[in-house]
Amino acid sequence: MASTPAIRTQFTQLLDVKTPVVAPPMAYASGGALAAEVSLAGGFGFIGAGYDTPEKLRRDLETARTILKVEPGSPLPIGVGFLGWILDKSEATSKELIALLFEYRVKAIWLAFGDNLTPWIQFVRELNQKSGGPPILIFIQICSLQEALTAINEWNADVVVVQGIEAGGHGASYGLPLLTLLPLILSNTPANGPVIIGAGGLADGSQVAALLTLGASGAVLGTRFLLSPESLYSEAQRKVLVEASSSRSVRTMAFDEARGTVGWPKGIDGRGIRNATVDDYDKGVDISVIRKNYEEASAKGDTDRIVVWAGVGVGSMKQVSPAKDIVRELHEECLSRLRNASNLGING
Repeated sequence: MASTPAIRTQFTQLLDVKTPVVAPPMAYASGGALAAEVSLAGGFGFIGAGYDTPEKLRRDLETARTILKVEPGSPLPIGVGFLGWILDKSEATSKELIALLFEYRVKAIWLAFGDNLTPWIQFVRELNQKSGGPPILIFIQICSLQEALTAINEWNADVVVVQGIEAGGHGASYGLPLLTLLPLILSNTPANGPVIIGAGGLADGSQVAALLTLGASGAVLGTRFLLSPESLYSEAQRKVLVEASSSRSVRTMAFDEARGTVGWPKGIDGRGIRNATVDDYDKGVDISVIRKNYEEASAKGDTDRIVVWAGVGVGSMKQVSPAKDIVRELHEECLSRLRNASNLGING
């Protein structure tokens, strides 16, 4: 991307990156390699800590440090994302996990899906004050205007991630479409407020450009980066994504019930590719049977039952590409669309 012009937004200035493309934290999907390759290509990548142990997160951070050729003690230009309800399960373990971010000097922390994020935000700010270095930026993911106002006015978030109902993985069943929710939040964000970026069903650079013209400063693409060899998805899972139509992306609690990951806040479910697990769940098959079938399928990597998270943009994604190539393609297409838009004539 060295020969391609950078795109200048509040987000790219804040993170010191060349393109407003973000690979989000995705549990069991975005590790150190994916986060590092996205950042190396000029975007900004996150590790999805999800259900990780401190040992697992440390390995991912070491992987990212190696790929980015960052010496110990130097800033690591990636972020790490956490699930609020998982953090609440063990204060000691969670504080150990967050402390690793300061040890490795990552640039950002992403917090989502918690009924009580305030203590964790305060903890990060306390560590920021003690560290003496550049503060770790706080990203807050929201799904409604009220959540956004809390993130802006009470938590003073550095970046607010506006998630539309089209997004793959977990999100709010009560959410609004991104193109409805984003302008609503932008119109309620003060001039000195946080950077606003959008997520949900995005597949290509033209959609990144669309969000920028709406007033967002960046775009988050999860499913698109699952289709990279650096993601933790298997080849079989990526094959499902390549072959899926957008109509197969459905909201459901089937996969969480099948896996036993059922501590999500009220109103949160997941969006993934419909398969036999969803069909059985919708038919009312006994949950013990669903869990047994899922466990057996997981051992075999059987994608007819295991989860393959995907947003509604999946139908536009037809090939597996290295993360760096995905970043470059998104950036170049976004630039092209922005240039075309600037040439539109206005009469009168």
